Amino acid sequence: MKRALQLLAVVLAVAAAFAGAADKRSITEKDIFQFNWIGDPQISPDGTRVAFVKVSVNEKKDGYDTSIWSVSTRGDEPPRRLTDGKRDASPRWSPDGKWLVFVRAPEPAAPAAGAGAGGRPPAPQLYMLPMSGGESWKFTELPRGAGNPAWSPDGKLIAFSSDTSPEDLAKLRKNAPAAAKPDDKAAAAPSKPADPDADRESDVRVISRSVYRQNGGGYIDFKHPGHIWVVNTPQSSEDAVTPKQLTRGKYSEDGAIWSKDSSRIYFFTSRVDDPAYELPHVDVYSIAATGGEPEKVMTINMAPRAVALSPDGKRLAFCASVNEPVHSYTQPDLWVMDLTADAKPKNLTAGYDFDVCSGVGGDQGTPRGSGGSRVVWTADGKGVIAVAAEQGKANLVQFDAAFGKPTEITRGNHAVENYRATEDGSRFVALISTPTNIGDLFVVERGGQPRQITHINDKLFSQLNLTEPEEIWYTSFDGKKVHAWIQKPPDFDPAKKYPLILNIHGGPHAAYGWIFDHEFQWMAAKGYVVLYPNPRGSTSYGQDFGNVIQYHYPGDDFKDLMAGVDEVLKRGYIDPKKLGVTGGSGGGLLTNWVIGHTDRFAAAVAQRDIASWSDWWYSADFTLYQPSWFKAPPFEDPQDYVNRSPITYIKSVKTPLMLVLGEADYRTPPGAGGEEMFRALKFLKRPVIMVRFPNESHELSRSGQPWHRVERLQHIVGWFDEYLQGIHKAEYSDATGHEITVKTQE
Repeated sequence: MKRALQLLAVVLAVAAAFAGAADKRSITEKDIFQFNWIGDPQISPDGTRVAFVKVSVNEKKDGYDTSIWSVSTRGDEPPRRLTDGKRDASPRWSPDGKWLVFVRAPEPAAPAAGAGAGGRPPAPQLYMLPMSGGESWKFTELPRGAGNPAWSPDGKLIAFSSDTSPEDLAKLRKNAPAAAKPDDKAAAAPSKPADPDADRESDVRVISRSVYRQNGGGYIDFKHPGHIWVVNTPQSSEDAVTPKQLTRGKYSEDGAIWSKDSSRIYFFTSRVDDPAYELPHVDVYSIAATGGEPEKVMTINMAPRAVALSPDGKRLAFCASVNEPVHSYTQPDLWVMDLTADAKPKNLTAGYDFDVCSGVGGDQGTPRGSGGSRVVWTADGKGVIAVAAEQGKANLVQFDAAFGKPTEITRGNHAVENYRATEDGSRFVALISTPTNIGDLFVVERGGQPRQITHINDKLFSQLNLTEPEEIWYTSFDGKKVHAWIQKPPDFDPAKKYPLILNIHGGPHAAYGWIFDHEFQWMAAKGYVVLYPNPRGSTSYGQDFGNVIQYHYPGDDFKDLMAGVDEVLKRGYIDPKKLGVTGGSGGGLLTNWVIGHTDRFAAAVAQRDIASWSDWWYSADFTLYQPSWFKAPPFEDPQDYVNRSPITYIKSVKTPLMLVLGEADYRTPPGAGGEEMFRALKFLKRPVIMVRFPNESHELSRSGQPWHRVERLQHIVGWFDEYLQGIHKAEYSDATGHEITVKTQE
């Protein structure tokens, strides 16, 4: 009888699950318009509340709104909105928890009215919000804005960064309206006609440095380096305060960290005119909060990030990759270092063969106002805590500050994307994502399970039939084990035959994993099985696995990908005549490489790709002056670039190809990738389509305009529908004829 009741309970549970799934719908490409994201979580000094940035798609669906919200760490109340702006970010608690300072960017002015001096958008400024209640107020008014606020430990001062120059301030004073006196005869006299060219700023760029533009950031303004400023903390909206510039000169400084006694500020700079010729290094300086000359403390012969000062104020902890020998991939480690001129950094994770201060990649990271995390010291200074990526997962791990012994703080199939801790390191707030959850805040305490305190997308996701991917490991041609995931349609039936999409990540030193990816869920909802592997070269599997492709990319990673396709085909539910392949960045390069080396795929979509390594070497937004990916530049070893470039094998390409390009992509410029593939295939009269996205950078799929992100998905799946499912798309019917214009979305 007991056995029968148990079986009945199982049957009822399964039936309930099917009934629940039946009430839900499949995810769509346009659901992104309803997504909410969380960025930059900040836990209050007493650990009772979390301030965070909530990000949502704006009304026009061409951008994102950001606002500051707060939620209790008890998890017993819904979040409440704290600010009413649409571009609010960077919340920072005062040491006593009574105030929040944040950054607000004004609404952009209409083009006809002009958007700030020189056509720049309105500058962001610092605002203060009393946590006892009341409206926020602005307390900086710098011509080029203010950002990155950092409270002094005593709460009396706030350090921040600005690239406002003395010339900007002089121009501001010059243009300020003068208060005329009633008996001022000079004021009544006719004024001299103003020179219309006096304040004109030239838009001509004279470029002398190797790196002069950045993907997503545009051209670098070397006339306005970033500097460290400080301002007294205002106590009310009537309390006028005047910011003071602490650092000056032609080199940028950033990363302000206060000394424990609030007397000095540590900051980071690299005082080199053209760093492209050198291996990364950073100088640490300090300056008195009252002003004066900066003092050099030390040089770190790496590029440190996530830096934190120890509780006693005598050591730094940070993450960085060693510089020598030069690798294609150098695994990031956790380091500690005394704050003395002759100190040497100590590697705490030399024996820990995974990536510290790293993670796994999805397409739903916070698109604006995400903030960044710093490593966390324990209160006694004996431990340092950071996120570590291990085999497609990202979790918080504590490392012994003397010997580096690791202790897990969180564990599970998920990705910790951001985190903060109280001053004593006893309570964390972590932003955690899973394959079925974009990301929510969790409270993490020692010895306990993470406790969810936000449900930012529950209203939408309760309507969606989302499924977990299947995790697999398979053996490649040389015996290496490769990790991968299979995302199946929500109504998957193993007795049916499905089309397969192989989705290749970029980097190449990056990783897929246990994180939400809208693209995979959407493709599966459209009836595709999606395979997304981490071939050799991927991160989170150790130094050797990541660096094995140095000077051999693409190459054996292609064989890993094909072995993965073969592994899925063995399972019997894939139609071998309906295989598709896509990928972005390094995945776009590999997509081009795949179709130049096999005809097994019926369709391909290469996104923000590379066709010619040589052309890319000359035009990308960063240099390869070090022998990381190539042993020599293309003019010294041209054959290596030819051998590893997909365009070399263009005559072998028979697979119908779509090219998805961002017209403002400086990381993989279209002229070194999709444009070359398109022109060559048009000459050969092979099926090819180019889809170009105006004003979009390399980040199109992750933080591009929402409408563009939706249209990107529509085109990718539309191309596969055409060639894998036989669903005709009129806009692609002229793929082998003259160039066409795709009708824009209404």
